[in-house]
Amino acid sequence: MDTWEEGLSQKPCFSVQLHLCRGLSPFLLTCAIYFLLWIPEDQPSWISALVKCLPVLCLAVFLRAARSDRGYRALLQGALLCSAVGDACLIWPEAFLYGVTAFTVAHLLYLWALGLTPLRPGLLLPIVPAFFLYNGLVLLHLPPGTVPMLVTYSLVLASMLWRGLARGGSARWGALLFTLSDSVLAWDAFLQSLPHARLVVMTTYYAAQLLIALSAFQSPRLKSR
Repeated sequence: MDTWEEGLSQKPCFSVQLHLCRGLSPFLLTCAIYFLLWIPEDQPSWISALVKCLPVLCLAVFLRAARSDRGYRALLQGALLCSAVGDACLIWPEAFLYGVTAFTVAHLLYLWALGLTPLRPGLLLPIVPAFFLYNGLVLLHLPPGTVPMLVTYSLVLASMLWRGLARGGSARWGALLFTLSDSVLAWDAFLQSLPHARLVVMTTYYAAQLLIALSAFQSPRLKSR
């Protein structure tokens, strides 16, 4: 009897997990297509932009299944759509700043969704020194015209990292991976070429977007410290 009751109580949880896996199938498939095609970066085209954007767009559709707060879900979807615009813009070097702008808006939407509760200011202790150290190195190698936009983006990204860590759950790991992805991207683009940089950047980027999206299916951890 105990075994039967235990199995019955676990069945709804299993059903939810199965539903999530099915819902994520388009995302996983489009990620596989991106990595299998691996279109060279020196051949920008609308096809390569679409292939790059599809996984993020699939996540935006996937969020329709979330039964969490509609406002939170809508903000995440908006952030994903802005990210897709940023992905497309970054295909073309001449649209780089437009891409940075789109991702800045995406992180502002993530910030809005994550909110300021719980505040947990102690999390800023490691974030602020790391922000100034890393960005101080990168700033020395940036083209002058890109400095204001990229500094603004870095501030917004650091703020999103703080709020993601404060929320906990998958949002925490998503914020960390997003920061890692952008850090590797900036280092490779402006300081020194890194081996397999694109693979690291895109793997952590898609994983980050997935983890943040999954936070819509979780309850935030409300901690006071």
